[in-house]
Amino acid sequence: MTDDLYPSRMGGREQIIPRQDPVIYQHGLSRPDDSLRQSQLEHYEKNGYLVFPEFMPEMVEPLQAEVQRLRHSLEGREELVREPQGTELRTIFNPCRFSRIVDGFFRHPKLLPMVQQLLGSDVYQMQSRVNNKPAYTGKSFAWHSDFETWHVEDGMPRMRALTAWIMLTENHEHNGPLYVIPGSHHLYISCRGRTAADNYKTSLRQQKLGVPQPQTMREVLGDREIHAITGKPGTLVIHECNLLHGSPDNISNDPRQVMMCVYNSVHNRPRAPFGGLQPRPDFLSSRDTTPVSLAA
Repeated sequence: MTDDLYPSRMGGREQIIPRQDPVIYQHGLSRPDDSLRQSQLEHYEKNGYLVFPEFMPEMVEPLQAEVQRLRHSLEGREELVREPQGTELRTIFNPCRFSRIVDGFFRHPKLLPMVQQLLGSDVYQMQSRVNNKPAYTGKSFAWHSDFETWHVEDGMPRMRALTAWIMLTENHEHNGPLYVIPGSHHLYISCRGRTAADNYKTSLRQQKLGVPQPQTMREVLGDREIHAITGKPGTLVIHECNLLHGSPDNISNDPRQVMMCVYNSVHNRPRAPFGGLQPRPDFLSSRDTTPVSLAA
């Protein structure tokens, strides 16, 4: 497509393309008292993520209880994804749809204004999920940019989205924490390969397309470092949609569990997927762009 600023999976060539969108869109908006400080905005602009230690620890037990309920009530549905080798739970998609408690958390007055400030507009919930890594058997997630997949497979046109997530268990160095590359969100990796129809049916268990090659990663990491995001239950993280991230296997006795929500600007509504295929199912990329309101 001629208006595709971020082409990817066009064949055999892989390249790094400079980012063409702002990182922060908050300019000119009035900010509530509990929104982000200038130092936090500067950190997000430079590094692509923010960490809020023990942000809402009182929500951990209610959210954990909802995870247990959903893993049983959604049994047999596509929203439940298993580990690449085995039957243990890897991901629960769309918990916001099936849980009033989960939906209320991601519309909480402590959280939503920060998201609106960073994206400079009203937002809608594009996707929500629980990532689960069982002790010893929880497998890795390869390096990737969320935006690359959302652009190619869902039709998200610009980099005006983010993911907010809460730790439901301790995330430590041994149980497969999220690794990020600070500053990598300023680059866009146009990956090689081509996307097959219904790629999501295998990629949700093990992603192979949209994964940068070792030579590309050596270039990205030439003057950048890998940072592990760790913290206690209740810690909140916000990361930018194009930030390169991944995670290793869980080699510990401690399961790792996080709950996530993807917010997209209402000014960044999805189009037809730029990869030329049909959009993925609604539970992966909602086409309902109704603005999210604060929880009562």
